[in-house]
Amino acid sequence: MKYDVIVIGGGPAGLSLASALGGTNLSILVIDKQTQSQLAEPEYDGREIALTHTSKKIMKSLGMWSLIPQKNVSLIKEAKVFNGGIKRSLHFSHLDTDKAQLGFMVSNHQIKKAAYELSKQHANVDIMTDQTVKSLVTNKQHAWVELSDGLCITADFVVSADSRFSETRRQMGIATSMLDFGRTCFVSTMKIEKSHHDTASEYFFYDRTVALLPLNNQQVSVVITLKSEFVAELLDMGISDLARSLEQQLGYQFGAMSFNSKLYQYPLVATLAKQFYSNRYAVIGDAAVGMHPVTAHGFNLGLKGAYTLANEIKSALQLHQCWYGTDILRNYGSKHMKLCRPLYHGTNAIVTLFNQNHTAAKIGRDLLLRASDKIKPLKRLITDQLTEAKY
Repeated sequence: MKYDVIVIGGGPAGLSLASALGGTNLSILVIDKQTQSQLAEPEYDGREIALTHTSKKIMKSLGMWSLIPQKNVSLIKEAKVFNGGIKRSLHFSHLDTDKAQLGFMVSNHQIKKAAYELSKQHANVDIMTDQTVKSLVTNKQHAWVELSDGLCITADFVVSADSRFSETRRQMGIATSMLDFGRTCFVSTMKIEKSHHDTASEYFFYDRTVALLPLNNQQVSVVITLKSEFVAELLDMGISDLARSLEQQLGYQFGAMSFNSKLYQYPLVATLAKQFYSNRYAVIGDAAVGMHPVTAHGFNLGLKGAYTLANEIKSALQLHQCWYGTDILRNYGSKHMKLCRPLYHGTNAIVTLFNQNHTAAKIGRDLLLRASDKIKPLKRLITDQLTEAKY
């Protein structure tokens, strides 16, 4: 069995790449460990994704945005960051941009469903489910993968889009920086009594971080991060007691709060591949960079990487160049690394500072928020980086 491109991983990044190449004459195979029904009807996983204006633009150009029911798209018009309490905040507003909102909220399972539906529209894209890749090898002539059932498939080019802990990336000899924050993230949705005013709020308390992201129908996505050693204590509280605790910690500014989905638990580990390509091979999505969720860049970077790689390949095809050659992959790697590296290290530095609670860190946190709020050029720069509102 032979394909031009094999994409390992049928998540949004992998399927977006396949769809971006859907209008070419390349034969594409997407391999995923999930079943066909799991890809077609993804289960809710607690994650609500904050999309930038650039991500919306890419999704519209691919045809993915129209596949998401607009009733399921929530708006972010304001954003506030609080340090150690709820009295003073760093405030961002869409009024400081030329856009009607800072960003958009869409559930991860809705994005996954749309990405799958889009990929099925392309005749040159095949999807193989219930399969894992046992081994991956490339040489000067071709690449090939061996599946868990023993089937071998050859290709001109292979892309890993499986996870931040990608085994195929490791098999290709690409080293990865990894930062384990020693913290656990809990996500869920809650009904609130008082309006959120389309505002995303992030509270850096001294024992935990709490983020509330606006959703339609008087709901919020709540994201709680805390040291992993305190996970059992939080779970022992029970849903009702946890809701009461959040109400109190947030100063009752949202009124009565109640969970309307279960708590989903994720470890907080950030990763960055040392390089994004090798011989006949590239990484995208979380296999390239796995971000801490505090700046909400994870999916946005994954989508941008897939789009960048696809555009490099299509440009080479138009010029009748070797579309999987070193120069093409180097261009992709350079462009995407230039975008990812500062965001990755900058986010990790901010998270590290705000996770420390000694006196110097508390002072530094307060000074950083004050400076970011008062120095207008700095505030505009942060707004542009977080929302890409200028695009």
